[in-house]
Amino acid sequence: MKSVIYPKVSIISINYNGAAVTCELLESLKNITYPNFEVIIVDNASKEDASCILQNHPWIKFISSSENLGFAGGNNLGLNAATGDYFLLLNNDTEVDPGFLQPIIELMENDKSIGVASPKIIFHHSPGVIQFAGFNPINPYTGRGTSIGFGQKDIGQYSKSHETSRAHGAAMMISRKAVEKVGLMADLFFLYYEEMDYCERIKKAGFSIWYEAGSTIYHKESMSTGKGSTLKTYYLTRNRLLYQRRNVQGFQLLFSILFFTLISIPKNSIQYLLKGKLDMLKAFWKGVLWNITAKDIHRNESLT
Repeated sequence: MKSVIYPKVSIISINYNGAAVTCELLESLKNITYPNFEVIIVDNASKEDASCILQNHPWIKFISSSENLGFAGGNNLGLNAATGDYFLLLNNDTEVDPGFLQPIIELMENDKSIGVASPKIIFHHSPGVIQFAGFNPINPYTGRGTSIGFGQKDIGQYSKSHETSRAHGAAMMISRKAVEKVGLMADLFFLYYEEMDYCERIKKAGFSIWYEAGSTIYHKESMSTGKGSTLKTYYLTRNRLLYQRRNVQGFQLLFSILFFTLISIPKNSIQYLLKGKLDMLKAFWKGVLWNITAKDIHRNESLT
């Protein structure tokens, strides 16, 4: 009788001032049925005491960064410490079904051309409501894309796995083979768009991206989260442009820059002014100006 082989999975999650939520994730991971995995928690220089995470869960690997490296940089620390055949980048504000790993591993083991796969994602605080069942392609002219199934009640309409344009940053399973070929995430993004850029690099290296319908996680992000943050406005503006500059060429890039200059900049500037949100206006323009002065935007890091 042929023995079953379980490739090792390294589950990597970033903690930043969210020890209680991270511990809830770890309690969830204790119940998974897949037998061969490790969990790596990277603390991104939290201002709160995060030592309770390791104290309460001594079975994990705990990495304490001396500075906040952002989502990309923090995950890169975890990737360099990981020993698995597959790497799962998993948000700390998620919980998982006990059997969620097996379907993704089977998908990727059966087709080695798959470099990245994401599970179905359900809103934790809105039971049965879908956040992600794949992504439609990003528009090369506007830098915008839409999520398949977002906000819909899950009645089995997305029960078939399929290739998708990119994975979801809340839960990305990546093969070691893909990481060894393309390197690590581009840490110059810091926050937002880094996983989209990473998926584009992985696709250009000849791998495909998939949505695995047989796997489910629950994301505690609100359906209307974070619209009033200057930090979010800055990085979304900055990195939307950065993503376009790194992944779009020729006429499409020229059109994209014209679209942002002639439509997005005036529209957003007027909206912030009319609403009296001068702090948001400042953050928006800070993101725009960063792209004017930034150099070496195509730099990537290698797996060590």
